[in-house]
Amino acid sequence: MKRFFVSLMATALFAGVVLAFPATSVFADSKTEVCKGVTTVAGGSCADGTSDINRIISVFLNIFSVVIGIVAVVMIMVGGFKYITAGGDSSKVTSAKHTIIYALIGIIVVAMAQFLVQFVLQKTQPPKATTTTTTTT
Repeated sequence: MKRFFVSLMATALFAGVVLAFPATSVFADSKTEVCKGVTTVAGGSCADGTSDINRIISVFLNIFSVVIGIVAVVMIMVGGFKYITAGGDSSKVTSAKHTIIYALIGIIVVAMAQFLVQFVLQKTQPPKATTTTTTTT
């Protein structure tokens, strides 16, 4: 039974990583095409003014959040399975409830971390360059 859950979690982890990487590479390629020939100030990107380190942190955080989200959903399923098969044994029911509660707390912590890191990255990005045009008559 443990082997089944370990293989299920490994498969979910692998699927999350495989699904997350192509999305980031497609985004990077399309952004490169859009930004061709555009110059920015202080090494930022042309589309939104964020620096390379901010983009790297965002991509890492998104991949990490997907992986943790998949693991949390699997753990909720494990807790539900344990709850169904408890057979009225109070210690097994308590263990199943704790598994579900801890998985939900994990999802909340990851969501709050996602919000906090995105907030900090937004506040630390350099100001967008403004251009002034002068007209001569």
